[in-house]
Order: sequence, then C-alpha cells, then structure tokens
Amino acid sequence: MYGIDMDDSVPFRTIVKISFGVMGLLFILIYVVFQARFLISGPQIVLNEEPSVTQNQRQIFLTGDTHNISHLWLNDRPIYTDVKGNFKEALVLENGYTITTLRAEDRYGRETTITRSFVYTPASFNQ
Repeated sequence: MYGIDMDDSVPFRTIVKISFGVMGLLFILIYVVFQARFLISGPQIVLNEEPSVTQNQRQIFLTGDTHNISHLWLNDRPIYTDVKGNFKEALVLENGYTITTLRAEDRYGRETTITRSFVYTPASFNQ
C-alpha cells in the first residue's frame, strides 16, 4: 500500500545519466582542490645551500627557491627572483654577530620568514 511499487521504477538510462553527472561533479571538485593547493599553502622560501654560521669571508651569498610569492625582501630590502623563482643575493656581514631575515609575501598578504644568524670572524683573528 505505502511501499515501493515495482512498476514505478526509474529507467536505467536516467540512472546512468545521474551517475555520470555525479562523477563529473566529483572530478571537477577534485581538480579544483588540486589546483588550489598552491593558494592554500601560501608563500614558500627554500635556501639551497645553507651557509655556515661562522664565516671568514665578509661577503656571503644566499641562494634559494621561492614559490607562490609576489614580493621578497632581505633585511627589508627588496630582492628579485628569476622566472622560475630562484634568487641569489649577496650579504655583507658586519664584524661579529649578524642576523639576517628573508621575508616573502604572496598576493593575498600572507607572509613567511626565514631568519639566520652569522658570526663574522676575520681570518687574521683565527691564527
């Protein structure tokens, strides 16, 4: 009386259309989330070669890769990357202890920072 009547069943073609529609929407959703991973992760800075903390050279080079950035600064001075996001920037160390900060910002205002400390000891003091 109130149950499902077998004569009122949904046609097979309608079930196939709905199934393909649901699979298509699921595929689109997965693709959007996959592409949005770069927006979700925010700006990234990776130093390729970490210079040692104790230095005998006054000038060192910081090299690295960046991803998802719009601006990059070294000690609040803008520096630039190539098309692939690579950078190489000279840093002149002061006598004694130097703290340097790499800061990156993406187009949504999110920031990431890397801070490194260096100690410059002239070669004449090491003898």
